[in-house]
Amino acid sequence: MRAGRVAGAHSADGAGAGAPAPQVKVDISALVHTRTHHPEAIAEAAARRSRRPLLNEDGKLMIVAADHPARGALGVGGDRLAMANRAELLERLCLALSRPGVDGVLATADILDDLLLLGALDGKVVMGSMNRGGLQGAAFELDDRFTGHRAEDIQRLGFDAGKLLLRIDYDDPGSLTTLESTARAIDDMAARRLPVFVEPFISRRTPEGKVKNDLSPEAVTRSIAIASGLGGSSAYTWLKVPVTDDPDDMAEVMETSTLPAVLLGGEVGDDQDGAYEKWRSALRLPTVRGLVVGRSLLYPADGDVAAAVDTAVGLL
Repeated sequence: MRAGRVAGAHSADGAGAGAPAPQVKVDISALVHTRTHHPEAIAEAAARRSRRPLLNEDGKLMIVAADHPARGALGVGGDRLAMANRAELLERLCLALSRPGVDGVLATADILDDLLLLGALDGKVVMGSMNRGGLQGAAFELDDRFTGHRAEDIQRLGFDAGKLLLRIDYDDPGSLTTLESTARAIDDMAARRLPVFVEPFISRRTPEGKVKNDLSPEAVTRSIAIASGLGGSSAYTWLKVPVTDDPDDMAEVMETSTLPAVLLGGEVGDDQDGAYEKWRSALRLPTVRGLVVGRSLLYPADGDVAAAVDTAVGLL
């Protein structure tokens, strides 16, 4: 067992793409014991974690996202609590991180702390999720305050980047507060020379009160333009953008900014092959540097996490 791994977290040696996936079993009792008796072990694991550049020589980035639970967004497909079992989620994450070509993970502090104790983050890009205050379905969903990692936390723990969500509703005066707090978070990250991935949307509430993101080419273009201009410097700002309703328009949409970007995978539903093809096309664009994908890889319709991850990596 390598240093930093909690007893009870076991996996076979890593295998190449197409080979049998290593079996991972997380012992929740061991994690809880460590958290109870040795909480300092988390900071110690972070301090000794081996690090790597944000981008390897190929210049591409493949990140698995798992920051959904902290927003109360636990559903996948028809299962409203699919991500509620923490042991299962950690096992799926460890499996995904073990696959060749996966660069790292995006998550909140609780999940990253578990992964640190499991020894799963050595040599990986670690991205802290910064604003999780806009709980899914809440009346205050668009009041998306910074309740997650702060810039100083990301620096203190030796993590590699941060990520924030920026949803703008033109009919909601509170969006101005969201814009201002986002700009200050970008400033804080730039002052520490830490990359921050901004995920912008133009959003609105449906007549039923549900927040809906507008994925039309015009709306995505407008959101990119707004996000690119926030803060006193864009030197460390990346964009995390969705593929539009019409992927043929993505080339023109991505001409809106020179900031490097990654594609937001999102939930793909039953048409996973169609989603992969949309990603493949957009990945050819000059500003697009990779993928950040969560539930569709961790909880694929056929249950084969390794195959879903390997397919996504192959798109790069």
